[in-house]
Amino acid sequence: MTAAAVAEGRGGAVPAGRGGLARPVLSVAPMMDLTDRHYRYFARLLSRTALLYSEMITAHAVLFGDQERLLAFAAAESPVVLQVGGDDPAALAEAAVAAQEYGYSEVNLNVGCPSERVSTGNFGACLMASPRVVGACLAAMASATTLPVSVKHRIGIDDLDTYQHLLAFVDEVDAASGGVPVAYTVHARKAWLSGLSPKENRTVPPLRYDDVHRLKRDRPHLRIELNGGLRSVAQAAEHLGAVDGVMIGRAAYENPAILAGVDPVLYGLAAPVGSRAEVVAIMREYLAEHVAAGGKVAAVTRHLLNLFRGVPGGRAWRRTISEGAHVTGAGAALLDTALAAVPAEVAWAPLVTAVVAPATAQVGRAGLAA
Repeated sequence: MTAAAVAEGRGGAVPAGRGGLARPVLSVAPMMDLTDRHYRYFARLLSRTALLYSEMITAHAVLFGDQERLLAFAAAESPVVLQVGGDDPAALAEAAVAAQEYGYSEVNLNVGCPSERVSTGNFGACLMASPRVVGACLAAMASATTLPVSVKHRIGIDDLDTYQHLLAFVDEVDAASGGVPVAYTVHARKAWLSGLSPKENRTVPPLRYDDVHRLKRDRPHLRIELNGGLRSVAQAAEHLGAVDGVMIGRAAYENPAILAGVDPVLYGLAAPVGSRAEVVAIMREYLAEHVAAGGKVAAVTRHLLNLFRGVPGGRAWRRTISEGAHVTGAGAALLDTALAAVPAEVAWAPLVTAVVAPATAQVGRAGLAA
């Protein structure tokens, strides 16, 4: 299967969300320095239906930076959500306009990043203390374009961390925005704005899935999605009876092959590619075009290191790529060498053994769009 064929077949059917948005039930979280355009192209080979996000980009960077470098992406990656950071409604509205011009399917406001650098700029998780500001930002973004807008946030911050705080935040955002968010994606951990690093904030505060489930029960008219600690598609699917959508983060990067289960497990559809070797063949073509355009090999290959994670030959694959990506004259042939280090029966083994029925009653009820 060629890259063009993948692009032609992308965008499988998804259940509708608030405001008539056709929205996938599973997404891959925005991750700084990870979910760039090369990773998203790679991820789209593994799932046609998963909703993919950009890295977080500040509204200031969108307005005053190199938009082509920051925002451009291949059509084969679609649908892609642009995640933006900021607290200025006017600037965020302009960023949303740029998102529409570049072909993004949605624009998402980051209200979950806990880093001190982000908090100093008064955006990210610290905005959970200012829900009316969040609502005003979302309203401005929605009014500036025809794109749907959404928000990704935590269950709480610092001492504003009870369920009642979470419910009040969502209610105030919904009221202040005029009800425009098509989704509230909730990371089921609170964030400490000081004292913990961003990495620690992803692991130290305990997961409170029940709070996210309860939010959906109490506000059934809102689309509530759950994020945090999900390690597999099967585990994520277990929550779909209690929430409208699920988001997988680090697991989708550390073991990208799990994404091949999204279409079969959640929709009963065949995976876009049959084996890891087929993925490598498509990425070889992509890498060759990237290098021919003056790009660096490592910019693409760093995302492929974990393709064979947990299977025989995985270590040899990673070592070959790691050692060869920075060698002068390296090119797409590096992937041939790395693949040769993997047993053929592993490289060509089916990523998904069979197409299965949708894993949740919710997906079954929603049906698949024609």
